Amino acid sequence: MKKNLVCWFQIPVNDMARAVKFYETIFSVKIKVENFGEELIGWFPASEDKTAPNAGGQLIFNPKYYKPNPNGTLIYFASQTNNLNDELSRIEAAGGKVIVEKMQITEKIGFMGAFIDSEGNRMALHSTN
Repeated sequence: MKKNLVCWFQIPVNDMARAVKFYETIFSVKIKVENFGEELIGWFPASEDKTAPNAGGQLIFNPKYYKPNPNGTLIYFASQTNNLNDELSRIEAAGGKVIVEKMQITEKIGFMGAFIDSEGNRMALHSTN
């Protein structure tokens, strides 16, 4: 493959301000919010380096077409410190719920943890340490 198969993702939200605060808190980033007609989009920061690994993504508010779901597609976020306990430790104070504590997948793959975000979506984290 010349490119990663996934190019970006959208996470449905019920309350954009609450969701932005949640993700900014757990990842220590700034999310830019823009209005696109009927949709409100919150852009996760992305690398300027087009060869950087992983995919970019957005928070999206449009209750007509997008509904948060704890049983939908599972998105794995990369730990920014390569120790997902750092992000897991901020989830509950930010309004989410940890549902899977840090656990090893395999020695080669690393670790994962899972949580319900402030909007009711099930998400996951990955780190090699």
